[in-house]
Amino acid sequence: MRLLVWAVLIYVGYKIVKGFVSDKKKDEPAPSEPVREETYQDPVCGVYVTEEDAVIGRHEGERLHFCSMECLEKYRQQLESK
Repeated sequence: MRLLVWAVLIYVGYKIVKGFVSDKKKDEPAPSEPVREETYQDPVCGVYVTEEDAVIGRHEGERLHFCSMECLEKYRQQLESK
């Protein structure tokens, strides 16, 4: 009889501990997917850049994204020579 009582107490203790552990896992944020940034292709050299890293130029109201000031200047020279 004592063995049965000890077995029940151990089982109840196990369930209580397991409940606390699973609650902590629920509180932790799930790993999220990496943030994907939109990229733009430089019209001069073809390199892809993010909005944060790009040099922004405008032509006829359209935003153009360049990898560097050199590419922006080359693009402006190409427009002037046309």
